[in-house]
Amino acid sequence: MMLMPDVALDILLPAVLAGSLVIATHVPLGIQVLRRGIIFIDLAIAQVAGLGAYLVTMLLGEAASQVWIQAGAVALALAAAWLLVATERLTVRYQEPVIGIVFVLAATAVILLLAKDPHGGEHLADLLAGQILWISKTQLLYSALATVALLAAMFALRGRARAFYGLFAVAITVSVQMAGVYLVFATLIIPALATARLGTGARRMVASYATAFAGYGLGLVGSAVFDLPTGPLIVWGLAIGGIAALVLCRCLTPGRD
Repeated sequence: MMLMPDVALDILLPAVLAGSLVIATHVPLGIQVLRRGIIFIDLAIAQVAGLGAYLVTMLLGEAASQVWIQAGAVALALAAAWLLVATERLTVRYQEPVIGIVFVLAATAVILLLAKDPHGGEHLADLLAGQILWISKTQLLYSALATVALLAAMFALRGRARAFYGLFAVAITVSVQMAGVYLVFATLIIPALATARLGTGARRMVASYATAFAGYGLGLVGSAVFDLPTGPLIVWGLAIGGIAALVLCRCLTPGRD
């Protein structure tokens, strides 16, 4: 079923704004993640943040305010980030397996908590695939303020390795509440990976942003036209945009591996 143009615009505009906020922080963070070789930290922190948000909802009820939900998610995500900082100091070699353990523990904890919830399947789907198409104005406002603060902190603290995990945890927490685990992971990794041949300069940053926005555009338009789930379709849009960017980067840098 196709959406009418005016209806589609009203529904898609908040999703476009939410996607822009996710992209704003995740493109530079994604480049750092690839450089550090900790690819799955996004999945781990996102799952932990989702666990924190659900714990607050479970304790305070469905009427829990967005502020408390975000606070719970950020607190647990920061705890996981500090744990990863501690383990990185002990052993860089086994950092990726530790990240995998954090991910699987958080993921299974969510499943256990949802086991007796009659709406557990719906909550789990929201955590994984997100509800970017139905984001509220209040959530957009909180996320916009957090994104501006994050971008300022990322600029001010650039080059400080120990600040990375904390900023990353907060950024992932803000994004996963809007877009879900799958879309947050794809936004972080696909644009950065597709443009890796361009090095670490401004040209790569611009290309990564362009790839991300193109992927979101494809997914959102496809969702409006074909009436398919928005989050998963944006993931596929990012994949298509990433392939196109990779081919273009190869043409621009033919001499590089």
